[in-house]
Amino acid sequence: MKSLNSERLMRLASYASVVVAVVLITVKFIAWIMTDSVSLLSTLLDSVLDAGASIINLIAVRQALQPADEEHRFGHGKAEPIAGLAQAAFIAGSAMFLLIQAGERVIFPKEIVNAPVGYIVMLFSIGVTVCLVVFQSFVIRRSGSLVIKVDSLHYRGDILINASVLLSIFLASEVGFLYADPIFAVAIAGYILFCAWHIGSHALDMLMDHELPDEERAKIESIVLEQDGVKGLHDLRTRASGTSVFIQMHLEMDGDLALREAHEIGDRVERVVEKAFPSAEVIVHQDPDDLDEQHDLPR
Repeated sequence: MKSLNSERLMRLASYASVVVAVVLITVKFIAWIMTDSVSLLSTLLDSVLDAGASIINLIAVRQALQPADEEHRFGHGKAEPIAGLAQAAFIAGSAMFLLIQAGERVIFPKEIVNAPVGYIVMLFSIGVTVCLVVFQSFVIRRSGSLVIKVDSLHYRGDILINASVLLSIFLASEVGFLYADPIFAVAIAGYILFCAWHIGSHALDMLMDHELPDEERAKIESIVLEQDGVKGLHDLRTRASGTSVFIQMHLEMDGDLALREAHEIGDRVERVVEKAFPSAEVIVHQDPDDLDEQHDLPR
C-alpha cells in the first residue's frame, strides 16, 4: 500500500505541473507574438499540450488514489493508463498541426525579430522546467506513479526542445540561416510523435494487464524459492494497475505438510514479496509438489 505521504506528493506534483505549464504558456505566447518564430510556436504548442496533459493527469491522479470500493474491488488504478492514452492521442494530433505550420515556413521563410526576447524566454523556460523535473523525479521514486512518470517525460523533452529553440533562433537571427527555424520545428514535432507512441504503448500495456518486466518476474521467483518449505512455483501471474501491482502464484510444497504449516509458509511468502514490492498485493495458492496437474501458464 502507498503511504499517505506518497499520495500527497503525487497530488502536489500534479498541481505543480499545471502551474508550470500555465506560466510557460503565458511567457511563450508573448515571446512568439514578438518574434514570429515558428520554432518558438512549436515550444508554445508543446506547453499547451503539457497544460492539457497535466490537467488530465491531475484528474487521473485524484481518481486513481480513490480506495477500492464495492464496485471496484481492485481499486481505480486503471484511471492512469486511460489518461495516458488520452494524452497520446492529444499529443499526436498537435504534432501533426505543428508539421503543417513548419512546412508552410519552409516554403515561405521569414526572419525572426526581437531575438533577445526569445533567448530570455527560453532560458527562463529551461530553468523552471529543470526545477519541476527534479521534483517529479523525487515523487516518482517515492510513488512509482505512471501518470507522474509520463508527465515528467514531457518536461524532460521540453528541456531539449527549449534548448533546440535557442539554437534555432540564434542560427536564424545571427547567422542568417532562415531554414533553421522550420527545420528545428519539424524535428521537435517528430520528437513529440515519438513521445506519443511511447506513452500510448505503455498505457495500452497496462490496460491489457501486461506482465511485469522479465527481471522483476525473475526477482519474484528468486525470493520465493529462497523460502523454507517452498520446493517450486508455477502459474506466476503479474500485472500493474496504476501504482499498484498484483502478483499471483502457485507454491509447490511437501504434500504431507499440515494445513496450518502450509498456510504459514504461504503467508511468509506473501510478506517477503510485498516487502520487495511495497505497492503489491500478493495472492498464493499452495499445491503438493508431487501433484500432476496441467499448468495454465509456462513455469
